[in-house]
Amino acid sequence: MSTETEAAPIHSRRDVVQAMWGLMMGMFVSILAGTIVSTALPRIVAELKGSQSIFAWIVTVELLAMTATVPLWGKLADLYNRKLLIQASLSLFVAGSLIAGFSQNIEMLIVSRIVQGLGAGGVTALATVVMAAMIPPRELGKYSGMFGAVFGVGTVAGPLIGGLLVDTSWLGWRWCFFIGIPFTLAAMYLLQRTLHLPVVVKRETKIDYLGAVLIVSGVSTLLIWSSLAGQKFEWASGWTAGLVTLGVLLLAAAVRVEATAHDPIVPLSIFRNRTVSLATIASALVGVAMFGGTVFLSQYFQLALGKTPTQAGLLGLPLIFGLLISSTVAGQMITKYGRWKAFLVSGGVIMVGGMLLLSTISAQTTVFMVSVHMFVLGVGVGLMMQNLVLAAQNDVPAKDLGATTSTLTFFRSLGGAIGVSALGAVLASKVSSLAAEKFGPLGGDGGSQVPDISVLPPEVKAVIADIYATATAEIFLVGAPFAVLAMLAVMFIKEKPLKEQSGDDRLAAEMAAGH
Repeated sequence: MSTETEAAPIHSRRDVVQAMWGLMMGMFVSILAGTIVSTALPRIVAELKGSQSIFAWIVTVELLAMTATVPLWGKLADLYNRKLLIQASLSLFVAGSLIAGFSQNIEMLIVSRIVQGLGAGGVTALATVVMAAMIPPRELGKYSGMFGAVFGVGTVAGPLIGGLLVDTSWLGWRWCFFIGIPFTLAAMYLLQRTLHLPVVVKRETKIDYLGAVLIVSGVSTLLIWSSLAGQKFEWASGWTAGLVTLGVLLLAAAVRVEATAHDPIVPLSIFRNRTVSLATIASALVGVAMFGGTVFLSQYFQLALGKTPTQAGLLGLPLIFGLLISSTVAGQMITKYGRWKAFLVSGGVIMVGGMLLLSTISAQTTVFMVSVHMFVLGVGVGLMMQNLVLAAQNDVPAKDLGATTSTLTFFRSLGGAIGVSALGAVLASKVSSLAAEKFGPLGGDGGSQVPDISVLPPEVKAVIADIYATATAEIFLVGAPFAVLAMLAVMFIKEKPLKEQSGDDRLAAEMAAGH
């Protein structure tokens, strides 16, 4: 296979900054799309006359499409015009958002969410790839910090923005989908003007379609299982055995195909690199902490502390601030001093501390103390999330930048999706057992339905608050070992000096050397 690449263009600082703004806007709205509907779902399902069984799928299908296609977008970035690919993914996102906003029935909304997910998968995979192509790892720290902050803000701010839109009479739930369109169009305009990347042309390229289908099918099967287990069927059931077995067999077949493919979607050779393997493991575990923290704390604020959905959204801000501050400051320090491992290890330690602190909460814990605990968790996640990507990007050949970056993004999302489902099952089980203990056998169904505490008498409301506070604390205690494993994984990553060349410059040098 022969490869031709034009000389890497010189990027002016102004163009780089403007292109970064475009990438960050695209990243923000794509992350926002996955979380903004959570507080609007009851209104959406009621207005479109959907059933309770379809409720979770409005969120799940977008997550499925996004997570499962990330490796494919990453591989395409190694083969084709990255500027064209990111514009295509943003266009898909706009199309999906428009269809969703104008949906007249549940079926139309589900299809639109799949299209949104395809676009969001492209944006999340390609934004970091494009950034690495333009900027040397030595300078990448501060930009990686900003991207980590954007990811965290988009994840946590979604429910708050969704709640505000739904509660505003002259806007409504349709604006949960429309709100991202102007930002996405602005991102496309900025990138068209300022993103200058060399065109890489590869001859004799064969897209590994079989590998792509097997990867997407296997991951989708496991995500469907993790989203339905504990709700539609028991975790220990025939359905679980069947879906997990099918998912594992499909992924095993994918590994076999990838090992012999001419141009694999995920080059297995990247896992021979210790940094990539350890960063991948840590990314999946960080996903559990990141998504678990945001999903279950919102419910804790409403059911244990009696806050409204909008108040619960606002009370998530300390987690955002912790993530924002640590991610941005660490990025600046890494760029200044060229050292990164200390931030990863300290992030792991702080993340463990945050999980353990949150495992002590109760219905009597003050909002201030919960906020402090959340801030600590946010700091830990912020120090780890994007710096894991930076460490891996710095240690692989430029030709594998796309596949490596998308692999880490993919495993972070997969860890978050499966982690949230598993922790949700633990929560439901604990709530059910505590309800049976407090209210007798008739209370055992407490884990299957979320109570409306506004209609409960004060004495029952107090018991329900204790039940949900105790169950939420246990979630973080169960999640703490995952944080410990993430900390151990980053301890074994060997620190290597950050390269001074951008991804495109490194690629040109590799091609000239015949690699």
